[in-house]
Amino acid sequence: MKISQKGLYALQAMMMLARHYNQGAIRIRDIAYEEALPEKFLELILLELKNARMVESVRGAKGGYQLRRPPSEIQLSEIIRLIDGALAPFGDAEQLRSLIDRDAEHRALYQVFLEVRDAAAKILENTTLADIVGPESAASRAKRKGRRKKTGDGSVLPMAAHGNVNRGKDE
Repeated sequence: MKISQKGLYALQAMMMLARHYNQGAIRIRDIAYEEALPEKFLELILLELKNARMVESVRGAKGGYQLRRPPSEIQLSEIIRLIDGALAPFGDAEQLRSLIDRDAEHRALYQVFLEVRDAAAKILENTTLADIVGPESAASRAKRKGRRKKTGDGSVLPMAAHGNVNRGKDE
């Protein structure tokens, strides 16, 4: 599965907002600091999430961003689709079905791709923010935090990411 650095940042920010759900708005600066994300890039991501009505902004001294819906009502699939588009690297389901119908010689291959796409979509559509930030994941998060040194390089998940986000002259 392809997921961009921007997609990973969006997921991290949404997870942080989910952990603080019903605790008021969180400032961009605090999200960026806690998640080791570039603040300016995070502003753009949160604006995109706001336009999609996943988060809302609050003005004033206690302003910032918060989830518009409970974490249990926000699927990972909708965040990924918003930021990165289709869930699978093989195109959308309709494209694959069309290839299966048209290309008899490679039909079996495209059928496998469709099954992979469907399996990935099913997992992401059935996994909410609440599922990944719930109490049962708190212990594993604490373990990871102790092991992982925040380097600011954007490495957060053991998966391949595409896209290159130039955040500074070091890269």
